[in-house]
Amino acid sequence: MKKLILFLLVLSMSISSCEKDDICDAATATTPKLIIEFYDILNPTVLKKVTNLAVKEVGSTAIIGFVSESKIQLPLKTNEDITKYSLILNSTDVTIDNEDFLQFNYTRQNIFVSRACGYKTIFTLDPTTPYIKTETSTPDGYWIQNITVATSNITTENETHIKIYF
Repeated sequence: MKKLILFLLVLSMSISSCEKDDICDAATATTPKLIIEFYDILNPTVLKKVTNLAVKEVGSTAIIGFVSESKIQLPLKTNEDITKYSLILNSTDVTIDNEDFLQFNYTRQNIFVSRACGYKTIFTLDPTTPYIKTETSTPDGYWIQNITVATSNITTENETHIKIYF
């Protein structure tokens, strides 16, 4: 009888200490993307839509296209401390397209979310050089006129991290 009681006690303790670990809830926060908003250089408080913007991570063949957006989300690399993008304005017309490059410099921190979800990575933009803006090998003038860091800690997608003025 004592063995049965001990067995039931051990069994109940092991069952009650289990955690749901088979499915990661879709509402669980995962690695956030970099949120960029575009503003009018002549009226810096007004959001401005970018016309036919193509964004491509340098070294990749995948292109993300935006037709008329004032806010975009871009993933940062979770295995490196830099991510470099090519941003092409008016990408659908080769006679007037204009390409600028942005390299984002940051540190990474992996945070345990749960057994089901694993880890997520959060980023902190470098305080000295959070980004580097460069032009193509055939200069045609920067379409990106100014950049400001709104939030250097990239922990959620609920806030703007970078503001681009053009």
